[in-house]
Amino acid sequence: METELKLLLDPADVAAFRRHPLLKEHAIARLRQQQLTSIYFDTPDLYLRRHDAALRVREASERGGHIHHYWVQTLKAGGQVVAGLHQREEWESRVEGPRPELAALIALVGPGSSWAELLATRALAERLVPIFTTRVRRTTWLLRLPQGGEVELALDQGEVRHGAARLPISEIELELKSGDAARLFDFVLALLETLPLRVCNISKAERGYALQAPPPPAAVEASRLDLPPGLTVEQGFQAIIGNCLAQVQGNEAGVAQGGDPESVHQMRVGLRRLRSALGLFGKVAPCPAVLRQELVWLASELGAARDWEVFAGDTLGQVAAARPEQAQWAPLRQAAFDAARKNRQVAAAAVASVRYTRLLLCLGGWLQGARWRDALAAPGQEALAAPLTLFAKQALARRHHTLKKRARRLRGATPRARHQVRIAAKNLRYAAGFFQSLCRANRLRPYVAALADLQAALGWLNDASVADRLLRRLGRTHPELARGTRFVRGYLLARSERKVRKLGKPWQRFAQFRPVLR
Repeated sequence: METELKLLLDPADVAAFRRHPLLKEHAIARLRQQQLTSIYFDTPDLYLRRHDAALRVREASERGGHIHHYWVQTLKAGGQVVAGLHQREEWESRVEGPRPELAALIALVGPGSSWAELLATRALAERLVPIFTTRVRRTTWLLRLPQGGEVELALDQGEVRHGAARLPISEIELELKSGDAARLFDFVLALLETLPLRVCNISKAERGYALQAPPPPAAVEASRLDLPPGLTVEQGFQAIIGNCLAQVQGNEAGVAQGGDPESVHQMRVGLRRLRSALGLFGKVAPCPAVLRQELVWLASELGAARDWEVFAGDTLGQVAAARPEQAQWAPLRQAAFDAARKNRQVAAAAVASVRYTRLLLCLGGWLQGARWRDALAAPGQEALAAPLTLFAKQALARRHHTLKKRARRLRGATPRARHQVRIAAKNLRYAAGFFQSLCRANRLRPYVAALADLQAALGWLNDASVADRLLRRLGRTHPELARGTRFVRGYLLARSERKVRKLGKPWQRFAQFRPVLR
């Protein structure tokens, strides 16, 4: 299993990185310089790519007393990426020239494994063709970290090539040779004090495939979370946090480009799921206050863009459809979309910032090092080893009780009180989603469906409340829109009152269910 932390480095900062005192302080061998040319192979229909595998043959050139050339083939497959830490299965062997030798890889992987079966597919060897190439100049330092463990740090500068297309590479890879993966994050945080690094979630292979057929950044929803029933509380927690982080980071590209409102929305959802999970496990895996505060900061940077987008698109769209005779919709919606665009730029700047990188690195080190244990006494340590299924039942029961308690007298509640009910419903739905795979035969499905209907009703009322706040702001900053803002505020107030009177129906439908995992 290969474990490495990848970071992006601006070419303008390469000289400062090479001179960084931490490299000299912790180096335990002379640096090496290599010229690496890697040819990535796949079938014309990208068979390996579709099976989450990458196959390359690399020519390496090293300078010593003379220039030494050799070829190495490598298969990387499966694995995961959390906070820039890439963990994948890896097999490699020397080859005679620039073509893969699948028999040698099959012997390394071992007969009977799924990856050996993948390579043994009929006629695969004959169908393999070069897809793209990477050429980099690599400088490598072997380091011994202060807290123990050895790391191979590589600075790669070069490019990915596919036909006439080129994509520059300027990145740092820290491959763990021995010790605790959490120390990689600690070391990079020390570098971050003077170097503006960024976490990198994609490999050179993924960049090459993207260069071949450039996809637009797509909004990433939460991936399916399958939790085996034998997990401990701690193992379940790590899997859930990793799943939430994957959704957050999967939307970085779309947010950073500043033009995709759905990426902002999905990143915000991932962040809400993450914060909800941290609260759910807060007693057994307490999160440091500084990390919670930074997550609040990121949520605020994303929140304004999403609020304006919902207001401009959904809320004003519904009002315009209901009252098409009004003439002021176009300028009002344009002003709202302009505000949404400006706030998407704020969100993009946040994702591109050193502060965001530091947050990811701190989260990654905390998660990899299981550092919540530092804040726990012996009984807390025992709770982490308890079965996840029992914890899940108790957690769902607690959140169900919280929602029922807050929902008393729901019809007569103030907007603030209804918002608290909505938050409780959202947290309960997230928890049900985390644990749904532990439920036999989808017994949670009708419960979650009824909860979603309740959440949707409460969500509309919250959107109307947010819209009222934004309309008042538009009325102050755009006096020419005052007539339109007054009309919309009145319309939303009247419709909200009707919606409040109807809240009993989705609540009664939900109240007949109980969260049952087994």
